[in-house]
Amino acid sequence: MQLSRPFFRATFVAGALVEGAVVDPLASQASLAYDRDHQLLIGVNAGSNTVYAFEVEGDHLSSRTVISFGGTQPVSVAVHGDLAYVLNAGGAGNVHGNRTDDKRLESIAGSDRSLGLTPVTGSKAFLNTPGQVGFTPDGDQLIVTTKANGSNIDVFSVRDDGKLSAKPVTNPSATPVPFGFTFDPRGHLVVGEAATSSLSTYTLHPDGSLTTIASVPDSQAALCWIASAHGFDYVANAGSGSVSGYRLDATGHPSLLGATAVGAGPIDLAASRGGSFLYVQLGGAGQVNALKVNGDGSLTSVGSVTTNANQEGIVAL
Repeated sequence: MQLSRPFFRATFVAGALVEGAVVDPLASQASLAYDRDHQLLIGVNAGSNTVYAFEVEGDHLSSRTVISFGGTQPVSVAVHGDLAYVLNAGGAGNVHGNRTDDKRLESIAGSDRSLGLTPVTGSKAFLNTPGQVGFTPDGDQLIVTTKANGSNIDVFSVRDDGKLSAKPVTNPSATPVPFGFTFDPRGHLVVGEAATSSLSTYTLHPDGSLTTIASVPDSQAALCWIASAHGFDYVANAGSGSVSGYRLDATGHPSLLGATAVGAGPIDLAASRGGSFLYVQLGGAGQVNALKVNGDGSLTSVGSVTTNANQEGIVAL
């Protein structure tokens, strides 16, 4: 199978490894994002504390720009409209806003917001850095997961000027260590929570508070990353070498479909446009696997490519 067109992948900058991380150098989701409105591929250079953007022309990248914004160890990026917010894992953690102008990123002065996390060093550091930043579908709120550093889901409101509320609304996750997240078509927040390898769903309210709908474990290990495809939600289980599928009903209640073995150390994953295929990074094997999403939610392997054991971040075009 030819995989060069459907996706891009990024490798981490030397020296950027989050302490204690094994198969996922930055211990995060969404270190790479595609801004479809501006046709920009945006990613983080964690080793040099910068963010880069390439113009996307078909299957070619051009006009690279790199900006420094004063953050330390960027690990995740979120895009909505003209805004691109970066999540920084260094120190107490913070988010910083950028605006796209004429296909160039420009830092928004005064947009830094601290997460107030407790810095952790040593072998458990990777569990205590923030996991992902992302916008709600309407762009009115910005969400950050803190993993084991409080096991919270922080929700900022987004102001008209692109800056955030001074502080987030802090919500405890339903089960410990919230990591990657997405939204279902009805706007329910869907979160992968690593400690119990559970998928949890929430109703997000305009004031930033969350109401838990349900949590369903998949009986695998280290469920961290998540992506939606063809009406299903798929999670990568780094400790089990598998991807599990879930179906959500109209009220946001998930049901487990089962697990599919994919190889060593699955981490970030992305769906093709239309959701017919799911691409999974195998951090332990140095590969990207492609799986066909069947009508019942089951997955069928259709090919793989060798990449790099230090790969970090994936998007599908």
